[in-house]
Amino acid sequence: MHRSGPFIAGSGPAGAPFPRKVHLMFDITTQQVADTVPIHVKAADGTRLYHDNKPVLIIVYGPGSDVFDEVTERQVARAIKRREENDGKIDLGTKDERRAELAQDLADLTVRFDNLAYPPAGAAEGKELFRALYSDQKLGFIAQQVAKETGDWGKSKLLSSSV
Repeated sequence: MHRSGPFIAGSGPAGAPFPRKVHLMFDITTQQVADTVPIHVKAADGTRLYHDNKPVLIIVYGPGSDVFDEVTERQVARAIKRREENDGKIDLGTKDERRAELAQDLADLTVRFDNLAYPPAGAAEGKELFRALYSDQKLGFIAQQVAKETGDWGKSKLLSSSV
């Protein structure tokens, strides 16, 4: 027999003796994650970067957010469109198309930079700044790191710990 709600010891179809013991189950909602994920930026050699003893961070929308879902849907739609336009064959696009699409996707997922400047972008802000950094082939290790860690549920902070 399927039961919903807390399990009550001694309950059954014929009734139960009192007092009843209630066995509470694990509240899985304590594991809900925040919408954003801080990524501690690493240099090409894997060392974590700091500025004035503060971590260099890129804050992104993580896998528990609506923004992440929107970007994922756009990626799937692109793949389907390319396949349809290529007679059902897989088409990854050109190197430049892939780099531009990745830069745009990461820019859309990025909330902000903390302790990180990108002077080649000049006065650019927001998505324009983010896209410029992610498009820089010489700093491609940053885009690669952000792409990898953005989808990692384990990097997400629990809502209960961020309150």
